Amino acid sequence: IPLVSWSEQGLALLQLLLVASFSKSEERVCSLMGEPEEPQLFKTGDIILGGIFSFHSSWKNIESTYVHSPLPLQCTRYLNFRAFQFAQSMLFAIEEINNSTDLLPGIKLGYKIYDACGSIARAVRVALSLINGNEETATTFEKPCSGSVPVSHFATCACLSNKVKYPSFLRTIPSDYYQSRALAQMVKHFGWTWVGAIRTNDDYGNNGMATFIEIATQLGICLEYSLPFFRTDPPEQKQKIIETIKGSTSKVIIAFLSHMDMDELIEEFAHHNLTGYQWVGTEGWISDSQTAIAKGHYILDGSIGLAIRKAHVTGLREFMLDVKPLNSSGNKLFVEFWETTFGCIFNLIKQTGENIETCTGYENLTGIKNSFTDMSLMPIFNNVYKAVYAVAHTLHKILGCGKMCSNTIATDPQVVSYIKNYSITCARCHPEFWSNERRDDCKKKETEFLSFTEIMGAILTVSSLLGACLTATVAFIFFRHRNTPIVKANNSELSFLLLFSLTLCFLCSLTFIGPPSDWSCMLRHTAFGITFVLCISCVLGKTLAVLMAFKATLPGSNLMKWFGPRRQRLSVLAFTVVQVVICILWLTINPPFPFKNFSHFKDKIILECALGSPIGFWAVLGYIGLLALLCFILAFLARKLPDNFNEAKFITFSMLIFCAVWITFIPAYVSSPGKFSVAVEIFAILASSFGLLFCIFIPKCYIILLKPEKNTKKNMIGKKG
Repeated sequence: IPLVSWSEQGLALLQLLLVASFSKSEERVCSLMGEPEEPQLFKTGDIILGGIFSFHSSWKNIESTYVHSPLPLQCTRYLNFRAFQFAQSMLFAIEEINNSTDLLPGIKLGYKIYDACGSIARAVRVALSLINGNEETATTFEKPCSGSVPVSHFATCACLSNKVKYPSFLRTIPSDYYQSRALAQMVKHFGWTWVGAIRTNDDYGNNGMATFIEIATQLGICLEYSLPFFRTDPPEQKQKIIETIKGSTSKVIIAFLSHMDMDELIEEFAHHNLTGYQWVGTEGWISDSQTAIAKGHYILDGSIGLAIRKAHVTGLREFMLDVKPLNSSGNKLFVEFWETTFGCIFNLIKQTGENIETCTGYENLTGIKNSFTDMSLMPIFNNVYKAVYAVAHTLHKILGCGKMCSNTIATDPQVVSYIKNYSITCARCHPEFWSNERRDDCKKKETEFLSFTEIMGAILTVSSLLGACLTATVAFIFFRHRNTPIVKANNSELSFLLLFSLTLCFLCSLTFIGPPSDWSCMLRHTAFGITFVLCISCVLGKTLAVLMAFKATLPGSNLMKWFGPRRQRLSVLAFTVVQVVICILWLTINPPFPFKNFSHFKDKIILECALGSPIGFWAVLGYIGLLALLCFILAFLARKLPDNFNEAKFITFSMLIFCAVWITFIPAYVSSPGKFSVAVEIFAILASSFGLLFCIFIPKCYIILLKPEKNTKKNMIGKKG
């Protein structure tokens, strides 16, 4: 095909399909037969994208008298919100492209969108109207050179994969070649070998059911009946289907139906109380929100079937709900949408004596709950979105766009080739998916979290368990020598409580390893906060006991009377209760929760625990830091008291290590990406725990095990000269 300028408005048609069509004309003139077709939605532009959707699900049959020209097909029934959403998806993609500086710079896309009313004949007519235009006369080649490249978002018929019959047909949805086989495998999986079937009487249903029967027979599944149905069939056909089902012995029904045909049948089935059947459905109706709320929907309770893979288009929901009926170009369909949604009417002349409110155009969509506001069909919206972008990228390539685009358009074979290459990579992957190396498909991103099985997680796990075992060993040594002076000195109860809290500190680090869950996220930070405060409170109690013991030896002092073992225990309890209250408030107001972080890495999903309330997290850490600082100051003041075995100097070293670890923790934690931030927090917990264990208890164990001659009361109370 010779090249033409894009200013001549080459067509790219999105229908149930999206068609890219380019033609050139010479001097031969032809005239339009019949009345021109007017689009339901339109907007001018340099290049026009065309769309065909079934905004209405049926039409009125008119018998021809062969006296006058046949009347145009009249669409009937209510506005189909599902098709309206498809059109909105197309408009959203066009708006994004028009606002982009990278794709088709300097070119504005327009659109013409038609209503097929679910009629194949009407779909063909409006498709020809899109390709040829609505002018009364037009010129054409002596050898016509006109064509179209359809890109479908929902046409699944396996017959369309025949490249001899349909060389230029493309789609953004899988063929029923796969669905029919999967349905047969699913029926076999559940052990259903005697089934009935109903199919839409068109290429979709007939081809899909033929493939299903072929595979089902190979799997040992037998069909009792297979009945055709189309929504414009006479009532007798519905009655035949009902009588066949009632007279059958199979209790499983395979429904290879479009959602429009299922909507026609379901009410009749409910009227005849056809309950107790297991329905197996196709993607055409199994996940349709309108079918789920239709009158008699309970008939389908327990249905299973196949659905399109989940997808998400960022910003599409907000665009759909921002409907401005009176200000939209080509607002005829928007007006009908508004009247259907709010049960009002714009034109008072249209009223027929009924008490109907007048539409203002300012009604609020926020409180509306219907199939239009339901976004469960987002996977299909995504298919429309991908189809528009496929055509846009094709035009971008054909026009040689850089900073600006040239004025040439390619032939149909070139268009087909380009769209094949760009049919997916025009499209955005869901945040949980990442484009493959060829950028023609989305693959699931790897999830990353600190695992028990990886080297770093295994090392931290072993370290945690080692710390807990060492602490338990020290506790055992202390228990065996509980009556010796070095154990009894400075409140042995606090020593055992400190060892218990250290064991919990080591073990609580394990809650940070593994995939985050609701419970683990809440447990890890609160358990860490409470056990560490219990630990520091014990150390603080022991420090105060050292100071009080020295002051008590001064003449006339009775301080130990006021800070004996009982009051030491109460002080530990009081300090710990404060942290418990902080944690309860944190968990009540805004607790930590599992979170998928997409921002750190483009090709990975970081599974982590969001803090919920950062104030809660830093309050927990701040309170621990406050107690540790207080303990360090008191221990530092008591470090040179003249006892032969002054525990305060060991507490000073332990608090020095503790404070140093947690001061360096803050910048390391904030700057570490992904699972490494969790590893940093675990390392800080283990390092500070080991610091407390070694500095406070190892010197005592050394005397107990290796220098027992120093473990005497006389040696403990002796003063250094």
